[in-house]
Amino acid sequence: MTDSSSESIQEVPIRDESIRLGQLLKLVNLVQSGSDAKHALASGEILVNDEVETRRGRTLRPGDRVTHRDVVVRVKHDSELKNAR
Repeated sequence: MTDSSSESIQEVPIRDESIRLGQLLKLVNLVQSGSDAKHALASGEILVNDEVETRRGRTLRPGDRVTHRDVVVRVKHDSELKNAR
């Protein structure tokens, strides 16, 4: 069980309507390479919206939440972050 009180969520802006999971993992440095992403996914280390995900090509959209070990990132559309400032 995850202690949500100690959880820090990193907001990740994207310009397009979606991003592939493998791209996001590399973008935020959760993995160093495509092969690292493949291994992490095959091992069940990656959660998308609190469910184990094994597909590197999974399409993520704003609002989706990706967890790898103790790191949580939330996909946001670039315009959402600009409007929040």
